[in-house]
Amino acid sequence: MSARPAPPWSVTEWINTDVPLSLDALRGKAILLHAFQMLCPGCIAHGIPQAQKAMEVFKGAPLAVVGLHTVFEHHDAMTPTALRAFVHEYGLRFPIGIDAPDPSGDPIPRTMRAYGMRGTPTAVLIDARGRIRKHLFGRIDDMVLARNLEALVIEASVTARDEIAEKTAAKGAACGDDACVTRP
Repeated sequence: MSARPAPPWSVTEWINTDVPLSLDALRGKAILLHAFQMLCPGCIAHGIPQAQKAMEVFKGAPLAVVGLHTVFEHHDAMTPTALRAFVHEYGLRFPIGIDAPDPSGDPIPRTMRAYGMRGTPTAVLIDARGRIRKHLFGRIDDMVLARNLEALVIEASVTARDEIAEKTAAKGAACGDDACVTRP
């Protein structure tokens, strides 16, 4: 998939974060957007634990793991109240946004539609510049996901280092791998 700008998230409520998240606020970090439904067997058995594990493995790295509860079926059963209980019972620690319903009554929520998701679980990998790099549907092998996340994290780290070097150079300094020195 060619890199295209990730659409903004349409979220009605956030869980596990005091501040609403946005792509702009997370710029500079790679993002694993994990779309799920709490009544999806594949999400419960594999996708959600995988997202939780990615958050733990990449702790301290420039990676944000963000959940998106995107309900396209059983709307009456998967309410925000039920989701909060689910998050508590499963001990989920990553931030989770509740996908906004379509205002026209379409059962497909707004973010799910904007990203062209086929169902759940879906993992969308977004680079540090806010571009979609991979769109993965269904069960994803742990090693495949880890390899893709590692590549995005390395890229985010290199990009951040290069941006710091550019800013420093603009201020009259030169940076190498070992040190930064001022220019006369």
